[in-house]
Amino acid sequence: MDYTIENNMLKVTISTKGAEIVSVKGIHTGHEYMWQADPKVWGRHAPVLFPIVGRLKNDEYTYNGKSYHLGQHGFARDQEFEVEKHTKESITFLLKDNEETRKVYPFKFEFRVNYNLLNNLLEENFSVKNTDDKELIFGVGGHPGFNVPVDEEVGKEDYYFATAPSKARVQIPLKGSYLDWDNRSLASTDSLITLSDDLFKNDALIFELRGHDNKFSLKTDKNRFHINVWTRDAPFVGVWSQYPETANYVCIEPWWGIADRQDANGKLEDKYGMNHLESGKEFNAGFSITYHGEDDKE
Repeated sequence: MDYTIENNMLKVTISTKGAEIVSVKGIHTGHEYMWQADPKVWGRHAPVLFPIVGRLKNDEYTYNGKSYHLGQHGFARDQEFEVEKHTKESITFLLKDNEETRKVYPFKFEFRVNYNLLNNLLEENFSVKNTDDKELIFGVGGHPGFNVPVDEEVGKEDYYFATAPSKARVQIPLKGSYLDWDNRSLASTDSLITLSDDLFKNDALIFELRGHDNKFSLKTDKNRFHINVWTRDAPFVGVWSQYPETANYVCIEPWWGIADRQDANGKLEDKYGMNHLESGKEFNAGFSITYHGEDDKE
């Protein structure tokens, strides 16, 4: 079921399936900012990633000596959430562990996803509560896909990425679906990165952020349309679009978790980039997106 939140600048539609944004439209321009999930290319809009980010080696892990199968990005994106709170400009979705989740992830939890509008800014906030009597081990993240171009008069190749602060960042390459840890390097994110299909020929661009506030912007010099993703305290960000089959979208993904390294031993307790939460404790994180149109100010 779909729910909406809106103000005088944006109308946002979110589904209870996966607590996923399915549409963000400008009130004044009528433009659709979000990718509309063409199943022939990529059949999602902005999935929520939990309890892992990325792919496990062979889609498996062990915990306390027992093996479990868990697909890429976890199960939350395919679960039905309940609506806990809903106002005109804010909504909170709740997912609790259930019989299905415990077959692949043997933990008790409460996972909340909150969306909040303030002018042209949309917050996406995550809350993970450990309701188990043991430590909770998890990853969480966002995966919003944005239309490029937004305006039909502009081409995809007219867009570029800009980052703030303007500095080089460590890039972690992928080999297959896993982190090629030994070949990470310093990337030139202190300069503009032109958007092209070939940019993703080696899969996602993954950068270490070390938990600092960063801004990743998708812009064009042809008009004022642009999108800023404020990663806040995310330790990683992924930038991705489908390849070699291509389409007019790109994802900017703040992550509190990451795919397995090539040398991962398969134990959940040892998995790189995971969050460890004591019984009864709560983890909070999130990111913000600002959507700018012709009549919006920076």
